[in-house]
Amino acid sequence: MNLALLVLIPFVGSALAAWAGSHGRRLRSASAASLATFSALLLLLPSAGDVLQGETLLWGHDWVPAAGLSVSLRLDGLGLLFALMILVIGLLVILYARYYLSEKDPMGRFYAYLLLFQGSMLGVVLSENIIQLLIFWELTSISSFLLISYWRHREDARQGARMALAVTAAGGLAMLAGFLLLGEIVGSYELTVILRSGDLIHEHPWYVPTLVLILLGVFTKSAQFPFHFWLPHAMAAPTPVSAYLHSATMVKAGVFLLARLFPALSYSAEWSWLVGGAGLITLLLGAYSALFQHDLKGLLAYSTISHLGLITLLFGI
Repeated sequence: MNLALLVLIPFVGSALAAWAGSHGRRLRSASAASLATFSALLLLLPSAGDVLQGETLLWGHDWVPAAGLSVSLRLDGLGLLFALMILVIGLLVILYARYYLSEKDPMGRFYAYLLLFQGSMLGVVLSENIIQLLIFWELTSISSFLLISYWRHREDARQGARMALAVTAAGGLAMLAGFLLLGEIVGSYELTVILRSGDLIHEHPWYVPTLVLILLGVFTKSAQFPFHFWLPHAMAAPTPVSAYLHSATMVKAGVFLLARLFPALSYSAEWSWLVGGAGLITLLLGAYSALFQHDLKGLLAYSTISHLGLITLLFGI
C-alpha cells in the first residue's frame, strides 16, 4: 500500500468539496467528502492484517538529503489504531453534518476544512520523520482554527478559534525546539532510530530540556493543565466539529505523541512527575468543573479534559 496516497486522498477530497460547494452543489460536496474518507478507509484496511501480525510498513522519499530530511511514513499498530479512529469517526461525522448544517451554511467550505483537518491528522499519526510530523501537527492547528470559526458571525466562535490557535501554535513552536534537540541527540529525525535510542537520550545532558519542550506541545494540544482553558471555548464550533476535533481526534494528538515517544522518553523521574502530575491535576480539575456545567457542550468539554487527564496520568505512571 502506498502510504503517501492514503494521506493525500483527504487533501484531494478537500479541494473537490470546496469546488462543489462554490458551484452551489451542496449535496455533491457532502458526497465528495464521504467518498474521499471511504476511499482512504478502503485503502487502509487491507494492510491491517500485516500490521496486526507485528509488521511495520514504511514508505520514504528523500526531501533534503544534505540536511537528513525525508518525506517518510510508517504504519504500525499505534498508527493503525489512530488512522482507523480518524477515518471511521470522520465518516460518521461527515454523514451527520450533512443533516446538521442549515441551508444558509456554506457546506462546501465546511467539508473542505474538515477534510483538510482529516488529512493533517493522518499525516501526524503516520509520519516517520518527526519534522514532517510537526508540519502536519501545525496544519491541524490551522484547520481547527478555520473549523472553530466556521460561524464567523458569532463572537464566541471567533474568540474560541483565536484562543485555540494561539495556545496550540505556541505549544507547537516549543515542540519544534524539542524535536530539533532530539534530532541532535540521536543524530536522526527518523522515528525508527529515535525509538531505539532511549538510553542515549536519557544519558544526554539535554534530556530534561528536550522532554519539557516536547511536553509543552503535548499538553497544549491535549488541553492538559495549565493549558486546558482553550477547549471549553472551542466548543462554540458547530457540533460536528466539536465531536470530531474536540472529542475524538485533535485532542488525542497529544496522547498519540505520548504513546509514540514513550519508548524513547519515558522511564525517568522527570517523565513520571511531569506527565503524571499534569495528568492527575487535569483529571481532578476537569471532573470537578464538569459538575457545575449547565449546558451539554460544557459538560462534554470538561469531561473530555478529565478523561484526557486520566490517559496522561496512566502514561506517567
